[in-house]
Amino acid sequence: MILVIDIGNTNTILGVYDGEELVARWRMTTTSKRTADETGQFIHSLFHYSEVSADNIKDVIISSVVPDIMYSITQGIRKYFNIEPMIVNPHMEIGINLGMDNPMEMGADRIVNLVAVNELYGGPAIVIDYSTATTFDVLDKDGNFITGITAPGLQVCAEALYERAAQLPNIAIKKPKSVISKNTVDAIQSGLVFGHIGETIYIVNKIREELAMPDLKVVATGGLARVIESEEKIFDVLDPYLTLKGLRVLYEKNASAKS
Repeated sequence: MILVIDIGNTNTILGVYDGEELVARWRMTTTSKRTADETGQFIHSLFHYSEVSADNIKDVIISSVVPDIMYSITQGIRKYFNIEPMIVNPHMEIGINLGMDNPMEMGADRIVNLVAVNELYGGPAIVIDYSTATTFDVLDKDGNFITGITAPGLQVCAEALYERAAQLPNIAIKKPKSVISKNTVDAIQSGLVFGHIGETIYIVNKIREELAMPDLKVVATGGLARVIESEEKIFDVLDPYLTLKGLRVLYEKNASAKS
């Protein structure tokens, strides 16, 4: 079994794979305030609440977009699992061509998602990840990265309104019943959710138009993807575990090199 860890700006998602089967999954808040001991003990303790034993973990792969947390999590894994974790980077075997001037500029999570789509669904495709940022990445049929777009995520937009507008409340992200609003909370939710839906449709259509790829499939993931999908059928595939699957694929591509 392998432990896969996706460290995002807001949340860290952990999963355990037995072959190709995801047998356990957890979500925790991403924070750099935990020590290596606290991090290692916390991750180890998660196994007490599942049917998987920590003793069965034979290897670990980590994807991170938060450099500040890497020391505590890698040291914690080394100490409490006695494993040297594999760290996702653009120089490992990824099976796609990034074709960038500086591949290190691309977030590890985006690389992992592209790898997953290339392996599981094939190109040409647009990969949309609704996380702290909303990202659009395009892969052609030959596994070449074509372009990437980054926009503020839904939660970031909501927090910005709350922090910058004195009379606006902090709200939960959910789709209102109608775009027509009669109160402040519904008005904010309407603007955020329907605005994000419109943004998604426009960007997808512009990418298809400018690349002359009308048949680009759309693969979506991320915690807020279901909010977008609840209104219109935009996605060809909605895969909430896309990043975890990509980590498994990357591990398999690079396990022999590690040993």
